[in-house]
Amino acid sequence: MQYTEIMVRYGELSTKGHNKKSFIDRLGDNVRHALHKFDQVKVHAQQDRLHVELNGANYDEVMKHLKDVFGIQNFSPSIKVEKNFAAVAKAAEEMVEEQVKEPVTFKIETKRSDHKFPIDTFEMNDKLGGDLLTKFPDKLKVDVHHPDLTIRVEIRLNGIYLSSETIKGAGGLPVGTAGKGMMMLSGGIDSPVAAYLGMKRGVSMEMVHFFSPPYTSPQALAKAKQLTEKLAKYSGSIKFIEVPFTEIQETVKEKVPEGYLMTIQRRMMLRLATAIMEKRHGLAIFNGESLGQVASQTMESMLAIEDVTNYPVLRPVLSYDKTEIIKIAEEIGTYDLSILPYEDCCTVFTPPSPKTKPSVKKARLYEKHLDIDVLIQRSLDGIKITNIHPGEDFLNQNEDVFAELL
Repeated sequence: MQYTEIMVRYGELSTKGHNKKSFIDRLGDNVRHALHKFDQVKVHAQQDRLHVELNGANYDEVMKHLKDVFGIQNFSPSIKVEKNFAAVAKAAEEMVEEQVKEPVTFKIETKRSDHKFPIDTFEMNDKLGGDLLTKFPDKLKVDVHHPDLTIRVEIRLNGIYLSSETIKGAGGLPVGTAGKGMMMLSGGIDSPVAAYLGMKRGVSMEMVHFFSPPYTSPQALAKAKQLTEKLAKYSGSIKFIEVPFTEIQETVKEKVPEGYLMTIQRRMMLRLATAIMEKRHGLAIFNGESLGQVASQTMESMLAIEDVTNYPVLRPVLSYDKTEIIKIAEEIGTYDLSILPYEDCCTVFTPPSPKTKPSVKKARLYEKHLDIDVLIQRSLDGIKITNIHPGEDFLNQNEDVFAELL
């Protein structure tokens, strides 16, 4: 069956008040961006629904892209017919013929926004249901409470639309409605999941990745970029910000007591993330910390590290256990990448016994041995920003260096 449009339902957006229009407009823009390669497709974001006119585009391909757009509760491929009962019956019969292979229960569900149309909702339900029972007596049985198949009929001013499938969307809020955030992206399992969850709540995310050559390898950098590519499909593209961290780590290791190496390094990372966020007009910093998972993720450690910024530090996976995080990572396609062996700058200089309850007072004292402003500025001067799009391949660009891992 050649569908003519896809009808999109909003879900959470429908609960918004006076600002509902801005959310819908943003979703419309995001859907247009996601479907930009389909030149013939037209997107109409209206108050109650969003309509995607296919105009001959492959509906399976279009729906595959729609599944990754946050802000969509579910959607249905629909077919438009002329405004007469014969056309409606013919299309409904074709749907049953195509979709029903074994006996099922069904019902008709009609909505009529064109009240001048001569057949009202109850009459359409009764008449179309009777027609299908006559046509398919061995395949269909009526069940208005828990049907296997629901054929929906929408009588609008510009035509009648029929649909029978409801496909689950990504849910959440449209990316961009909550402002911009900086994600402190490592190469592990947790931070990509945290980025995904932040984007699902409407955050336009940019990735901040710290690298320390020669201690960290090209593999680690390529993997972080590939993880970003996996997430880019949810927003169209993502800025990837490479932050050189070698000099800072070497200096901290030389001048700070071993037990506070991790705390001071992370304070420096947070200072850098804050400076980048201010320059790029962000509103918050995100990371993949899960409470109690490792030494740097105790509440005392979080307090000591956050001491260097006045901005919100948001942790989407804070209350998740590792099993829950892994499950989401597998679902979004980042897990297999995250477990590739690597040494990022968080692991290279990790002390054997880091402080799990560091003191803010001691962290400030030890930092007096560092020329913080100079170190931060040199790092900021060396950042590199890449705009990463879905489908880009960073691993195969590094086949030689990855061969030793496989």
